[in-house]
Amino acid sequence: MKRALIFFGGWDGHHPKRLSEIFTELLQREGFEVESHNNLEVLTEKPLGDFDLIVPIWTMGEITGPQLRALVDAVNSGVGLAGCHGGMCDAFRAEPEYQFMTGGQWVAHPGDDGVPYEVKIVNPEHLLTKGLSDFQVVSEQYYMHVDPANKVLATTRFPTAPGPHSPNGEFDMPVIWTRTHGNGRVFYSSLGHDPSVIEAQPSLELMRRGLLWAANAY
Repeated sequence: MKRALIFFGGWDGHHPKRLSEIFTELLQREGFEVESHNNLEVLTEKPLGDFDLIVPIWTMGEITGPQLRALVDAVNSGVGLAGCHGGMCDAFRAEPEYQFMTGGQWVAHPGDDGVPYEVKIVNPEHLLTKGLSDFQVVSEQYYMHVDPANKVLATTRFPTAPGPHSPNGEFDMPVIWTRTHGNGRVFYSSLGHDPSVIEAQPSLELMRRGLLWAANAY
């Protein structure tokens, strides 16, 4: 049986507890044994190498050196890492090693919440996107600093809302990507400011596939 560890907390505006429940239910339906912890101490108290997947849901906050080392070492050794929105890529802002592992860091969401935008599938034949089409979202549109080595599966067009970035012209910002870090698979989706965005289709199906893929189960 595959095993997943979820740790949640940090800024409560991203509804970490509810997201942990959504991902727990999703993974349990796929046959995973899931542990969910509302703290970071679990990262040094549990042997992380015993898990197939780690799901961070922790916006902002601080992580200790030993906790970060345990997490990075686990992913390097082959444990999968998967998550969404600020719960994964706006965590631990002072830790570039964490950002290197995840492949990106939030820097802005012009227009804040309630921005209508399109998510465009750029690799429709990929295992994780096959059969899915472009879709509309009304939420925060994440502007991110992104590792160019990421394997981008979906993008969104900027600018949508006006802001200081607008004079730079139009471009495509990654929304969903995969990568590897050491021997571990990493999956990320920038969707999910509100749980309803993740629970809607096809966002939920993309998260399901991504979580399973990171755990070498898809």
